[in-house]
Amino acid sequence: MWDYNIEPEHCLEVLEGKREKAGHYTEATLFRKLLESYRWFTVLKIIPPERILQLLTDDVISTLRFKSLSERYAFIRKELQRTVQS
Repeated sequence: MWDYNIEPEHCLEVLEGKREKAGHYTEATLFRKLLESYRWFTVLKIIPPERILQLLTDDVISTLRFKSLSERYAFIRKELQRTVQS
């Protein structure tokens, strides 16, 4: 992974909800790092929209490093709720 020696497969398993941690990363911290590091369409290629909606909590959105990212992902969550759950 980025700056640690963590198996990519372990990271994916955490994001899929199949593993509790990858190194010191939890589901929330790993997902937040993904959102802060990659463009939206890259995230969408890695994780299906239904799972993104589960991971995109108020806590994750409010702890994103930049306000512009928080605003973007609040909007994305609203759109996912509208499209995924209908």
